[in-house]
Amino acid sequence: MKTRIFTLLFTFAFTFTLIAQITISGKVLGRNNKPLKDVSVTLKDTYDGATTDETGNYKFETSEKESQTLIFSHPKFIEIEKSIQIEEKNLILNAELKESVSEIDAVVISAGSIEASDKKRATTLLTPIDVYTTAGANGQISSALETLPGVQKVGESEGLFVRGGTGTETKFFMDGNLVNNYFGNSVPGIKAMDRLNTSLFKGNVFSSGGYSAVYGQALSGVLALESIDLPERNAADFGISPIFASGGIQRINKEKTHSYGISLGYSNLEFMQKILKFNTDFEKAPQSFGGNGNFRIKTSRGGFIKYYGSYDTSSMKLSSPNLDDENSSDKINQNGKNTFHSLSYREKFGRYTLNLGSSYTYNQNILHFSNIDQNGSSPFNNDIDSKGNYFNAKALIERKLFKISAIRAGIELNTTKEETWVSIAQKKYEFRDDITSLFAETDLGISNDLSLKIGARAEKSSSINHWNFSPRFAMAYRISKEWTSSLAYGTFFQNPESRFFTENYQPNYQRADHYIFQVQRAADGRSLRLETYYKKYQYLIKTTTDFYRPIAVNNNGSGYAKGVELFWRDKKSLKNIDYWVSYSYLDSKRDYLNYTESIFPNFAAKHTLSLVAKKFVTNWKTGFNISYNYNSGRPYYNFVTENGNTVLKNQGFVKDYQVVNFSLNYLPNLGKKDARAFTVLVLSINNVLGTKNEFGYNFSSNGLKSRAIVPPTNTFVFIGVFISFGTDRTQEAINNNL
Repeated sequence: MKTRIFTLLFTFAFTFTLIAQITISGKVLGRNNKPLKDVSVTLKDTYDGATTDETGNYKFETSEKESQTLIFSHPKFIEIEKSIQIEEKNLILNAELKESVSEIDAVVISAGSIEASDKKRATTLLTPIDVYTTAGANGQISSALETLPGVQKVGESEGLFVRGGTGTETKFFMDGNLVNNYFGNSVPGIKAMDRLNTSLFKGNVFSSGGYSAVYGQALSGVLALESIDLPERNAADFGISPIFASGGIQRINKEKTHSYGISLGYSNLEFMQKILKFNTDFEKAPQSFGGNGNFRIKTSRGGFIKYYGSYDTSSMKLSSPNLDDENSSDKINQNGKNTFHSLSYREKFGRYTLNLGSSYTYNQNILHFSNIDQNGSSPFNNDIDSKGNYFNAKALIERKLFKISAIRAGIELNTTKEETWVSIAQKKYEFRDDITSLFAETDLGISNDLSLKIGARAEKSSSINHWNFSPRFAMAYRISKEWTSSLAYGTFFQNPESRFFTENYQPNYQRADHYIFQVQRAADGRSLRLETYYKKYQYLIKTTTDFYRPIAVNNNGSGYAKGVELFWRDKKSLKNIDYWVSYSYLDSKRDYLNYTESIFPNFAAKHTLSLVAKKFVTNWKTGFNISYNYNSGRPYYNFVTENGNTVLKNQGFVKDYQVVNFSLNYLPNLGKKDARAFTVLVLSINNVLGTKNEFGYNFSSNGLKSRAIVPPTNTFVFIGVFISFGTDRTQEAINNNL
């Protein structure tokens, strides 16, 4: 929903500097009176502070007066607070920090994985706040991840396309529970957006390969989202723009033991369709309506019970010229609805941690296809009504063995029940599957310089009717103080999509084997990741066409994907500028679906480059964000059926994909603690230069005519206002920047 894209911008992080009058300075020492570098020294509830240098010294100016609290913090040391009295003379205040538990210093396994939120980990490269401030991401987690190495930018289809894998090969989880239909309902050729509100989450773990045995049924990757525990304060939010209106409340009790919240939103692109030039002929502009609710309960033991539920509807109607008959047009009318519920429980019992969770999804998408001739009649009509019920339940128990070691095990159940009605075939296709999964793994901290993760997962699908077995292994080794290395291996299975199951053929599991090696450096506000991988595919689905429907004929498909990736993030070299660069090289071939041979997949690009930069101008209370994305030209293929055989009729490459995105955010009340409302004004422009990009081609039935697949609009402009009532969000803005 468009409403979810922009309401997230309330949580932007910025720094703010006041006019200074008094100097506060000092020295920070560690064990054996060793000077500590990069310790953050800040005045609580202000923007005033500094970072210690090589000699452990710090110095900053402030205009604050009277009683204040000075905070000393560093990821590897226990945070301390000191009360001070600021008068008319400069202050000198020294501090001594103690090292945190050894778990913090232990090397972390990070091959194929990026964890964003855990401040203890050097692998933190993309935080939740980056989702909001990345130009072109539109506040969506999936779009922000497309600026990371290994993730393809596929503009015509939803999903995370990871390292030569299709969009269906990456699965999504919320608090450990499987999220089916993570993206909204849409039509062929138009990419749907994230369903879940990004502001729900405090962090995420994105794995582009070699992921934990806790997760399964994903040949390429996993995105595990962790929701917030309790909100900091009560809030009432409102947002409005030319394309949407939204509002919500969040309440927490005085004891901060439970909270609840609700929100509603409506979006409609009709107004923007009149202002901007659209490539897509929307006879009915995309529109949606939805709402969600949540509650969170903190237990007496410090655990949490969390619930989230949502409901949304969507509709659109579009038209395009028919490629076989220039005097007729093809029309698609879409109507969809979705409901999602997630319930989780987490509790510690001594050394044991129990995690229980379940999720339920109901999704319906109705597509009406028609062809209108020059006389206005409709000689061709076809309705496809798809309904799905999905249930997931998981139980996991973890035991701490030592400070840096643990063992965990659990069971997971997934139930799928789908019905698809195709009017032209006058037939209802039904599918039912129950997957039972058992898993176990252990984290072994051999030392602070060596860590191992060993695990395995076994699954049985009722539709396939036999077990699979997936071993997992990962290791991390600290090369030096700043450099670490990590490797991972795993076997992964995934059921073919339900549409390929027929009465005459029951396909087997598809398989992928991952081999990943990584080196990483993190120091001085800079991060460098170099990663190489090899992924081998087996038992991919091969298809043919049966009465307008692709059906599986065997599991003889195969393929591979290999590549090299680079990620560089720098917050220090350029004053007040945070930027990152991501580059991926991919070599891949697949023989699957209706491919006649092993060829480079049409959804992938050999070279992918992203550049993201962010700057906040304190005097203007304005943040400026820019991004650049480049993909080398993707291949396209036109397979046709001739005499019962599939033939490659046309092939080639589309032109290289390039786009520059820009956004700015103005916070007029930033720093005004007595303000009754916290306001954010947003301007964003996707594809500033208006580059005409293409994603592929549609062909006529004889293969002689074609039409490029393009985005709905080359350039999209958004202007919006977001207001949070009854709460001051200045401190929130401060905390999100630390």
